Amino acid sequence: MSEGNEKKWYVVRAVSGQENKIKAYIETEIARLGFEDFVEQVLVPTEKVIQIRNGKKVNKEKVYFPGYIMIKANLTGEIPHIIKSVTNVIGFLGETKGGDPVPLRQSEVNRMLGKVDELSVNADTNVAIPFNIGETVKVIDGPFNGFDGTIEKINEEKRKLEVMVKIFGRKTPLELSYMQVEKV
Repeated sequence: MSEGNEKKWYVVRAVSGQENKIKAYIETEIARLGFEDFVEQVLVPTEKVIQIRNGKKVNKEKVYFPGYIMIKANLTGEIPHIIKSVTNVIGFLGETKGGDPVPLRQSEVNRMLGKVDELSVNADTNVAIPFNIGETVKVIDGPFNGFDGTIEKINEEKRKLEVMVKIFGRKTPLELSYMQVEKV
């Protein structure tokens, strides 16, 4: 049984906003048909975000790649069809018309799962930080989209910035990733 049952990571395209529901459907369907041996893991990559709700910090899981679900499976026989027939699944990423789904390369998997290999870590260390303390930036993502703020701190390791934003006349520090701001 183990012979030829090698599992690779694939990306399933799904309707955005339904990722967790679709993941549950896929798992139920695979279990119902007894194909658990072939599908090792169904994963919706998420990141933990802290949102402020009514003055309280709330930990919320935010989907990292909306509309994409990762699946580690051996896609033999009926399995691609079973997954594709799940409600709200659009298809596999990288699939050619009528062809087989294309597995992710290990480096892509590592990046999506946050396991960055040594090489890219070293490559990153030489990258100049695109921001300076005291610089004014505009928030382009998240609940404070459109606000301007001043960079107070730069955390290179996490690639995060602490930006002081004026919200309702009060200065409020926000922790944002490099991707969530742009220079003004």
